[in-house]
Amino acid sequence: MGAYIFAQKIDMYKFLFLIFSALFIVSCDSDADQGDFVVGADYLAIKNKVISIDTLTIDVSTIKMDSLVTSSESRILVGNYDDPLFGKIKSDSYFQVSANSFSLISQSSDTDATGYVFDSIAMIMRYDDYYYADTTKVQTLNIHRVLKNFKPNVNDNSFYNSSSLAYNETSLGTITYRPKPIGKDSINIKLSNEFGTELFNKFKNNEIENSTDFTEYLKGFVLKSTSASSSSIIGFNMSSVLRLYYSKGKKGETGDDYVMDFTISDAAKQFNAVSSDRTGTLIQDLPLSKMNLSSIYTGNSGFIQSGTGIACRIDFPNIKQLKYISEKGAIVDAKLMLKPVKNSYSEMFPLPKTLSIYVVDKLNRTKSVLTNSSGETVVATLNTDNDEFDENVGYQFSLGSFLQKEMLKESDSKSGLLFTLPALSKVVGRVALGDQTNKESKIKLQIYYITY
Repeated sequence: MGAYIFAQKIDMYKFLFLIFSALFIVSCDSDADQGDFVVGADYLAIKNKVISIDTLTIDVSTIKMDSLVTSSESRILVGNYDDPLFGKIKSDSYFQVSANSFSLISQSSDTDATGYVFDSIAMIMRYDDYYYADTTKVQTLNIHRVLKNFKPNVNDNSFYNSSSLAYNETSLGTITYRPKPIGKDSINIKLSNEFGTELFNKFKNNEIENSTDFTEYLKGFVLKSTSASSSSIIGFNMSSVLRLYYSKGKKGETGDDYVMDFTISDAAKQFNAVSSDRTGTLIQDLPLSKMNLSSIYTGNSGFIQSGTGIACRIDFPNIKQLKYISEKGAIVDAKLMLKPVKNSYSEMFPLPKTLSIYVVDKLNRTKSVLTNSSGETVVATLNTDNDEFDENVGYQFSLGSFLQKEMLKESDSKSGLLFTLPALSKVVGRVALGDQTNKESKIKLQIYYITY
């Protein structure tokens, strides 16, 4: 395995009590592929050795996952920005609105109905506090009318980041604004009077009597960013509404102005189409989801991005060689430190606080989440201790149980670890991680192996 091994005899009662008293891997009288082992008092003898290994080979690669489900996430993501590492990122959002009433207010007779007049119509988009990239730049949004029914994937009743629906190319309304997702509560997109008048008359003339009639007439909307320059992606919540303003008699008289709201009530019929143009980036040639692109070809880095489905895979090809260190031995703990690539993150592109970890097979199919010896889910947590040169910034977690199982597998199958952001389908965060040959952001693995 080409690894340099440092071994040292120690006072086992003192050292192991401090280091390994809480570390145990379940007993080995179960399946041999499980690689289970218990560190107990019987092994705390002076003759035992603890070996520290820090040169095991680690392979880092990047994969492009299959399409991500973005429906039922209850967040409208819209906008675009240019990322120096990941390319041009864009999100359009499709949604359907529903009517809460099918008659105009206080409409008790045909005489009342003829007295109402259309005033205006607007899409009120309410912020949900999520944003990514540069919100100081102006952004332009356009809203279009969807022409086809919202029909999800027949296999799982879902819409994906790659899904789309036909829509009318003519914009119903536009807004050019500077996002303030924290300081303000909403933006107001004024829609065309022609569309508003037509919708108003449908209700005024009792041409829409139920939900089926309404959805047949108005199938939904798509909200698109048309900014030519890089800006940001903004999150809006499901309380956003289409609001129709109308009045009775002379407009502006007290008590004669009314509104009719159309809500986004079905989260399953709302999805975000998140796309990226990676031309000119290190990851422009990502293969199909069953294949990996080695960090050798991507600047000695592995990449992760939510929304577009990019994930980082890590493998330990020589892990089985450790079982030949001694006739009897076990991995009692291991720590992996993932280092974000230097200068790849900033206030505009912040590091995610945690990374989710999955055990995957050779075709990148998920087998399970990574767990410790107690069955608890393991996540990689960002160390944010301040230091002048960001030397301590990184993600650390324990994986001794996983490596022990991999080391003692009798089959030829090997499992790897896949890293993603926790919120895979409703954010567009990202991170780049250094591999074993990245000089400034090197991945580090420390294994503690006991012989007995």
